Amino acid sequence: MLRRFSLLALLLCAGFLRAEDGPINTLSDAEKAAGFKLLFDGKNADGWRGYKMKTLPSGWKVMDGHLVRAGGGGDIITDGEYGSFELLVDWKISPKGNSGIMYHVAEGPETAYMTGPEYQVLDNDRHADGKNKLTRAASCYGLYPTTKEVCKPAGEWNHTKIVIKDGHVEHWLNDVKVVEYQKGGDEWNKKVASSKFKAWSQFGKPTKGHIALQDHGDKVEYRNIKIKVLD
Repeated sequence: MLRRFSLLALLLCAGFLRAEDGPINTLSDAEKAAGFKLLFDGKNADGWRGYKMKTLPSGWKVMDGHLVRAGGGGDIITDGEYGSFELLVDWKISPKGNSGIMYHVAEGPETAYMTGPEYQVLDNDRHADGKNKLTRAASCYGLYPTTKEVCKPAGEWNHTKIVIKDGHVEHWLNDVKVVEYQKGGDEWNKKVASSKFKAWSQFGKPTKGHIALQDHGDKVEYRNIKIKVLD
């Protein structure tokens, strides 16, 4: 019994298990029945590559079952493109760290954020962006603020859900809905027109595209990346 407990504790510390959920980077029977698919199996980065690249940048590593931005290399994107979907992601940001999850990214402009809205990934307590609700964790960066404060601090795992159906977007953080908007609607267009994004003519225009994980210069870890297509 002691040996079994020690092995379990070792796996938990190494990040291969979540104490509350069991094994990571796997699909439960319920998720399989619902139509979810893994976008990351914890063993390799198949299905991911650098933005406007054919391979994964050297700064992104698979470590202890996590997809980690450990060094420079730029944003990474899924091989596949998605329109309406439900995306599940766990993330852990480093102290003072900044990253993001972008969606409906079109590969063409200089950077992914020139087309794809961003679900902010941030250390709210230490990063300057944490002082503004428009740029705090789980916001639609620069456009829609979070309505509730449920983010866990740097070094702890946060659980994200992004749901997009026919342009209706929901950002969830730790099982709480914190952002909701209609992409391409009148309110959206007004907000974009009065923001820095107005400089990029294709921002927010694609209704289908890649999912991107942002390299903002800081260490960030992702795991349990799962998607259910709603088209």
